[in-house]
Amino acid sequence: MELFELIAPCHFGLEAVLKREIQDLGYEVTLVEDGKVTFQGDAQAICEANIFLRTAERVLLKVGRFRAITFDELFEAVKALPWERYLPENGRFWVTKATSVKSKLFSPSDIQSIVKKAVVERLKEYYHRSWFPEEGPEYPLRITFLKDEAVVTIDTSGVSLHKRGYRRLSSKAPITETLAAALILLTPWKKERILVDPFCGCGTFPIEAAMMAANIAPGMNRSFTAEGWTNLIAKKYWYEAVTEANDLLDDTVKTDIQGYDIDPAMVKAARENARDAGVEHLIHFQARPVKDLNHPKKYGFLFANPPYGERLEEKEALPALYRELGEAMERLESWSFYLITSYEEAERYIGRKAAKNRKIYNGMLKTYFYQYPGPKPPVRRQSL
Repeated sequence: MELFELIAPCHFGLEAVLKREIQDLGYEVTLVEDGKVTFQGDAQAICEANIFLRTAERVLLKVGRFRAITFDELFEAVKALPWERYLPENGRFWVTKATSVKSKLFSPSDIQSIVKKAVVERLKEYYHRSWFPEEGPEYPLRITFLKDEAVVTIDTSGVSLHKRGYRRLSSKAPITETLAAALILLTPWKKERILVDPFCGCGTFPIEAAMMAANIAPGMNRSFTAEGWTNLIAKKYWYEAVTEANDLLDDTVKTDIQGYDIDPAMVKAARENARDAGVEHLIHFQARPVKDLNHPKKYGFLFANPPYGERLEEKEALPALYRELGEAMERLESWSFYLITSYEEAERYIGRKAAKNRKIYNGMLKTYFYQYPGPKPPVRRQSL
């Protein structure tokens, strides 16, 4: 089967998590760069990556890489790429996104226009026609420039992979599904362990954890642009990947996953999102302030995306809120705590320095993932 070079973008700072996910699917990672992981795979890999990867933003099929500092060079380099290998005669294609960082060519609209023209010229020569109806399947093109080096890809996913299809209701500052999944995968949490989110908002942390516990593939209930690419991917590969996802699913698993929020309306929204994700029965949601946070069991995990204080009136309430979080840590002394926030004074008011502090970009916002790992539970001795 034909091999492709595939690129999976992810959140900056979480490339290692995505790399491990791709390797666990059985594919060879060839390059890890800031915010993306490149790997080799066939048509089946495109289906499996879209359906099973929890931390990738999308799956891109790489067409070519080249250097260009003038628009003439860009046109010729794009035209030289083997577009007929990917685009059928009736394919609908356009440059959906052009980005440029530290490059001579920096106008997205000009770059988009020239790339489109170059592709059309190549296909005119190959298919021996002067006009294309573009009435068939969609092939969204993307081009990124970094230090004058361009990478041209076709987007196999369409809508970003963080849109699992369950989050119709959202909080003011939601964490994306892919970021929540990546942060959980950075920790030693396993489905047998307690997980609590005291600022659950629309429920993303608990829902992503429950989906992991039940082995629910994140993309199994949505569609992808490349499903229409019958010239490259046989329909059977999509069916096989979804069948495998259904076979692996186990929603009878026993869990202790809880989500709390001070706002009853958010708790209701989180519950509805969990229902849409098929994991409502695996999570206990409750309206409760962080000052009342406690749990009778030991060795649990707390994941939190607490308020950052983006608004002035909210900023004034943050010291007290983070103090309450620190007090909860004192009460739950055997627990592990993980929180993502852009609030620079977090450690000061929590009253404890994190064992690890990882810088992660949540969109354009610089945040920190504070990690307070607790003691490991004692190993149970098996009776002879």
